[in-house]
Amino acid sequence: MTDDVTEDQDATADADWGDALAEQADGEAEGGDAPSEQAEGEADADWGDALAEQTEAEQASFEQLTQDPGAGNESGNLDQILDIPVTLAVEIGSTKIAIRNLLQLNQGSVVELDRLAGEPLDVLVNGTLVAHGEVVVVNEKFGIRLTDVISAQERVKKLR
Repeated sequence: MTDDVTEDQDATADADWGDALAEQADGEAEGGDAPSEQAEGEADADWGDALAEQTEAEQASFEQLTQDPGAGNESGNLDQILDIPVTLAVEIGSTKIAIRNLLQLNQGSVVELDRLAGEPLDVLVNGTLVAHGEVVVVNEKFGIRLTDVISAQERVKKLR
C-alpha cells in the first residue's frame, strides 16, 4: 500500500515539474517580463560586450630570442653574480654505519668507503655534482685535477 502512495506522489511531483517547465517555456516565447529573465538578458549583454572588448585587445609583442647564449647583454647580467660565493667540496666516498658502530670509533679506526682506490672523486658545488677528478699535491697542499666536467644538460637531467 505504501508503494502505491509513493508512486502517486512521484507521479504528481513529475507532473508539477513538467507544468513548471512548460510555463517557463511559454513565458520565454511570449517575451515575459520576469525580473530573472531581465537580469539574465542583461548579464548576456554584458558578457557579449566583454567578449567584444577582448577581441579588440592588442596582441602582446615579445623580443626575438637568440640561439647564442653569449650574444646580447648577457655579460652585463653575469657580472652581477660573479662575486657570489659557492661551496666547492670533494667527496672521496661514503658509507652507511649503525650508530652503535659509530660510537665505537676511536683514533686509528678505519672506515671502509664505497669507492675503489684510484676511482675518480666527485666534485660538488653547493651539493650538485659538477665534475670528477683525482687528488694531486701542489706546494704541500692537496688539490684536485678535474678529469671530467659534467655538462649543463646532464646536470639538469639529474635534477629531474
